[in-house]
Amino acid sequence: MKYYRHIYLTEGLEKKKDKIIQKLESNKFQISIHLLVLSGNEKNHLEIINSVLLLQPDYPKEDYFVVGIAKSYDDALELVEKITEEVYHETEGTDIRSYILEKEQED
Repeated sequence: MKYYRHIYLTEGLEKKKDKIIQKLESNKFQISIHLLVLSGNEKNHLEIINSVLLLQPDYPKEDYFVVGIAKSYDDALELVEKITEEVYHETEGTDIRSYILEKEQED
């Protein structure tokens, strides 16, 4: 998996970010953690995935670009809303995918 340099986190996960990512990479069980990833289908922007799915054998997790980490599904929905608002505020559009990929290339 690849992680967005400006990864979005729900409240309370800022200090735990590195530990959560380490557990994801080590295939540790984190039932409440949900990931926002860029969709594999370019017509869509984001997908919400429960981290438990990544524990399945042969699950194609290396294909994911993680944009956000949330404590629950409801928090993940709120994070999608926050990202959408930010993209609209910055670009006056809703092309989340392009916005994120452009920001990743900056710096």
